[in-house]
Amino acid sequence: MSDAVAGKNNIFLGSADQKIFADDEVTCVGHIIGGIVAEDMHIARRAVKRIDVDYEELEAILTIEDSIEKGSFYHDRDIDFEGGDISAGFAASDDIIEGETRLGEQEHFYMEPHSYLAIPDVGEYTMELHAAGHDLCSLKYAIANALGSDYSKINCKTTRLGGSFGGKDSYAILFGTICAVAANTVKKPVRLVLERDEDMKISGKRMGCLAKYKAGFTKQGDIKAVDLHVYFHGGHTEEHQFFTMLWAYYSFGNVYNICNLRYAGRLCRTNMPSNTAFRGYGQPESVFIMESLLTQIAAKCNIGQTKIREIQFQKEGDLTIHGDQVKNSCINQCWRDCLLRSDFYNRQEEVLKFNRMHKWLKKGLAVVPVAYGFGPPFKKGGQGFAYVQVQMDGSVLISSGGVEMGQGLHTKLIQIASYELDVPTDYIYMSDTSTNVSPFFAATIQSVSTEVSGKAVKIACEKIREQMEPYVSANPNGTWKDRVRQVYDDGEIILATGHSAIAPEKDSNMPFRYYSYGTACSEVELDCLTGEHRLLRTDIVMDCGRSLNPAIDIGQIEGAFVQGYGYFMREEIMWSDKGELINSGPGMYRLPRVQDIPREFNVEILKNSDNPCNIYSSKGIGEPPLSLAVSAFFALKEAIRSARRDIGIEEDFSLDAPAVPRRVLQACGNQLLKK
Repeated sequence: MSDAVAGKNNIFLGSADQKIFADDEVTCVGHIIGGIVAEDMHIARRAVKRIDVDYEELEAILTIEDSIEKGSFYHDRDIDFEGGDISAGFAASDDIIEGETRLGEQEHFYMEPHSYLAIPDVGEYTMELHAAGHDLCSLKYAIANALGSDYSKINCKTTRLGGSFGGKDSYAILFGTICAVAANTVKKPVRLVLERDEDMKISGKRMGCLAKYKAGFTKQGDIKAVDLHVYFHGGHTEEHQFFTMLWAYYSFGNVYNICNLRYAGRLCRTNMPSNTAFRGYGQPESVFIMESLLTQIAAKCNIGQTKIREIQFQKEGDLTIHGDQVKNSCINQCWRDCLLRSDFYNRQEEVLKFNRMHKWLKKGLAVVPVAYGFGPPFKKGGQGFAYVQVQMDGSVLISSGGVEMGQGLHTKLIQIASYELDVPTDYIYMSDTSTNVSPFFAATIQSVSTEVSGKAVKIACEKIREQMEPYVSANPNGTWKDRVRQVYDDGEIILATGHSAIAPEKDSNMPFRYYSYGTACSEVELDCLTGEHRLLRTDIVMDCGRSLNPAIDIGQIEGAFVQGYGYFMREEIMWSDKGELINSGPGMYRLPRVQDIPREFNVEILKNSDNPCNIYSSKGIGEPPLSLAVSAFFALKEAIRSARRDIGIEEDFSLDAPAVPRRVLQACGNQLLKK
């Protein structure tokens, strides 16, 4: 089917192995070898059944362990870092622990599956694509590359997405390009919509990872050195995995001061679907690894979980392991507020009392802090664009480079325009996001779009306000609509563009411009006979800076937490020994349910927080709260620890994520399980 590609059979993501259609070798189950264009879905399905493909079966690498054993890595993406003096750190340690921990993959499970409509020869355009994706400029360039066309002849647009969580970033480029190639081949409009099973089998997940660590520390629990090797499951081609791995590397340490660190990151090349970006972008994995290490040290030193964390907290002015100075940190305030609001210490005593009185039901309580760094690391990834028009009736139409996918971006952009122009929000409307409006704007990712698109809207509105100033002075008691009418009566029009570009500080070694902080306390109740649990209560204190819209931000915090809960506690991807996805579709893949929402869920936005780096002193909020769900995981570990003590098992134990019932039962050391 690569013969149908008029240009280059490559989706232009910066890697030579990113093919639109497989050439001579299929390297995973779900690797696309071609497409069928039919008048309806039923005809297409019948046609598929009539195709017979002969394969020569080759040796497959399916797991991280296979990759390690056979040395199958993307070696040009290796991360090797050493900061401080590792040898001196271990020499100064009173004790050393070694261990490993693992996190599985996670399915995005957006509400709307991948869907595209390609219309060839629209006016002066070679192709117009209505796309369920949030990197429209990259999609445009990929289509032009595949069709052998100029960029200016391709227009990609979208109104809104039915969710993404990172899954419609690079994979939208693949599916959108296939749809455009099909439409270009038959010279008719083509719609491509994946069924849920197909979507899950073909598209990648959050990367699974395996971490092997060695840590040295004092008797008081102060960490002196960490030697860490992390293996990320990349898949059969490389796309966004390296950047996710890079963010995980930058995020390691969380809010803690690690003086001496050796970090080795490896991206595994396997014969599995290529994993991709996911909400949190590598940070949840690093938080989990760091907290696993800390709980092991706490058990070894017989130190309480709050104290072991407080000992490591970064202080204002400290230098991170990468040489970046800690500035405007509010982790201590988040931490104290969360402990106070959750009544942590009193409830801890109640949990101990409950556990002494119950053999088969155990409770656990844990509190975990999080710091999320906001990028992007280069200007191209932080460009925003806005085109603002004031119509003759005074209504305002905005087109921006930001894609709305349920995160409330358009609502915040309307708020910004309303404030800058001093007009009611019901005068303002959002147009489609379209590549024919701007030559380039960055993908809507990593919770920076309110910043980049919001700044662009603000700049455009400031230009309009300047244009309107003479009319305000001439008619101070007039209405907005009166002044707009006067502008048009004078033979002028009211429109402006705005462009913004953000990047890290020049003198900084880190890609992060600022951090958002948060703390969560969770309580769970474990049934030791089944391995199931209930999430009883969660208290969150989250740093949003000066929130642009608290209602949206609290909704984002709650949604991200529940999605993170699924990642750490519920959602397990299962593969056959042939590399085929076993649990595809909602019937077999265990998503968080209504019953999994905390029985009591308290979310508080931190007061008196400021952020000079962002628009109106706000902070990005979509990514950070997902990692706070790790508090439920470590609360469950505390409950398991109590169950183990009841049967005389005192030594520490490891627990991989997600904490599905069979793993929990094994960790409990349950006598019934042994029988």
